[in-house]
Amino acid sequence: MRFRPLMAGAGLAALLALAACGGGPGGSTGSSAERAVPARTEAGRPVPAEPRATRRAQPEAGRETAADAEQDTGRDAAEAQISTFALDVDTASYSYARRALAEGRWPEPARIRPEEFVNSFGQDYAEPAGDGFTVHIDGARLPGSDTAVVRVGLRTRGADAAARRPADLTFVVDVSGSMAETGRLDLVKESLHTLIDQLAPGDRVSVVAFSDTAETLVPMTPLTARPDLHAAVDRLAVQGGTNLETGLVTGYQQASRAFRPAATNRVVLLSDGLANQGVTAWQAILDRVKEYAGRQVTLLTVGVGRDYGDELMEQLADNGDGAAVYVSTREEAAKVFAERLPTTIELRARDARAQVAFNPSVVESQQLLGYDNRAMPADGFRDDTRDGGEIGPGHAVTALYSVRLKPGATGQLAQATVRWQDPDTRAPAEASRSVDVTALTPSIWDRAPVRLQVDVVAAAFAVYMRDRQAFGLDLPALGEHARRLAERAEDPMVSELARLIDQARAVG
Repeated sequence: MRFRPLMAGAGLAALLALAACGGGPGGSTGSSAERAVPARTEAGRPVPAEPRATRRAQPEAGRETAADAEQDTGRDAAEAQISTFALDVDTASYSYARRALAEGRWPEPARIRPEEFVNSFGQDYAEPAGDGFTVHIDGARLPGSDTAVVRVGLRTRGADAAARRPADLTFVVDVSGSMAETGRLDLVKESLHTLIDQLAPGDRVSVVAFSDTAETLVPMTPLTARPDLHAAVDRLAVQGGTNLETGLVTGYQQASRAFRPAATNRVVLLSDGLANQGVTAWQAILDRVKEYAGRQVTLLTVGVGRDYGDELMEQLADNGDGAAVYVSTREEAAKVFAERLPTTIELRARDARAQVAFNPSVVESQQLLGYDNRAMPADGFRDDTRDGGEIGPGHAVTALYSVRLKPGATGQLAQATVRWQDPDTRAPAEASRSVDVTALTPSIWDRAPVRLQVDVVAAAFAVYMRDRQAFGLDLPALGEHARRLAERAEDPMVSELARLIDQARAVG
């Protein structure tokens, strides 16, 4: 049976319908155990986990006994309690929604991805001592029901700017006519000037501009020649149509020719993602990107502009072993180019994926919120030929599940496992953590960790903008929770979330 995650929407709305009804008694804590072990391999290939049950004898061909049917049904039910997905640290959806609301318009529902809202907010997960991940798993019950929210959090070790390897960055800049929107190309140029000034002497940069055709403004150049790089950025000027495919291919060719095995090799695409010339069929472009990703040249897509090809830019990042971000203001650009990119050039993990196994004797049903286009079949978790997510230093990835518990159930609730490959050796490894039913906070809005409550509000807000319903919470209730949490968290991002909810009320 191929695992297919349940879509967030009506089921989740029913799940949290009682969430606005108030709190319950005080919370209690439980214990969990974490382990990080190399994944089992034979001759460099992954070995599937040993089955817990003894293999049964095969019946005669064409015959299936009642016991066979019963066991198949049990196996299908157990697999339905396993959720597997590639990790993702994209945040473009949240930034896009923020711009749309600031302009007084409702975001397009198809561009709302709840996991990108949640992953836009800081977390307080502990960092691992070395490379790889720590695994955090917790949750809280919803008042007056047998439902709960379970949170799985993963984190990598932070960046050490002094110790990082050198970087070769190829900037592929869209200078087509659609980039003539007031301030759009100026924002890109200002961002590139800032980044060039902040990179280290051992880094190198090339700049490719594209419209109808592509032009290499400067080949791979060391940072010791900063004046040449700044001059190339100054020559960027709007002209022609948007041949995204030729721009990317030219950029990847530059990156491949200059490839350094000991460096981080990355293409950074800055565009509105509105391809209208050359090869415009998405699959053809995605196939080229995936081909170069297999050569260890990763991709960061930076979306700009009011009219924005969000889905294409996200799929490019997914196929290019990278991430997708969106910027519309100088403040957002500074965060990406002056803070995020210089400190996250390196990778901590390649092809990372998570698998959460829920105990069928405790859990009636479960749903993963978001990650709809990152889902994997359960049996693909230890298949290291499958594409996962590329995760950089200090990144946190959060997944929220809605879980319906069996009445009176006790014992282990779930076990979360993350699997990844070493960025250099490709050696696989895993880390796991489990959580018990007794570890669930009795009421989400009373004693649950502040960050867990923020995650739920952010996710609920995303679902509301996409589906016009959110766990039984309307916008006034979400705004009230956000304002309360902003005071407790003392986090400007949470205060901004409260303002965005107010803007949504005014627009909607």
